[in-house]
Amino acid sequence: MARRPLGSWVRLWTHLPSRVWRIVRSPRVAIADKLWFIVPVALYWVLPDVMPFVPIDDIAVTLAAAGWFAGRMERKYGLDALE
Repeated sequence: MARRPLGSWVRLWTHLPSRVWRIVRSPRVAIADKLWFIVPVALYWVLPDVMPFVPIDDIAVTLAAAGWFAGRMERKYGLDALE
């Protein structure tokens, strides 16, 4: 697996919230597809935790799910990654 330069990781994680927000607001993306991201992440945040009162695992799972969701929806609906 090739290593990415630090700048590309920073760029990826700084643009990720705006990518996800744009996809969730988009009328082109089906509600069911949006729910595949929102429901599991919301449940992970509210259900009992492995590490209570330490949100690091919640944040990590949310970022991983957001990256997967954004990439999949951009490919599926032909959305530009950085419109």
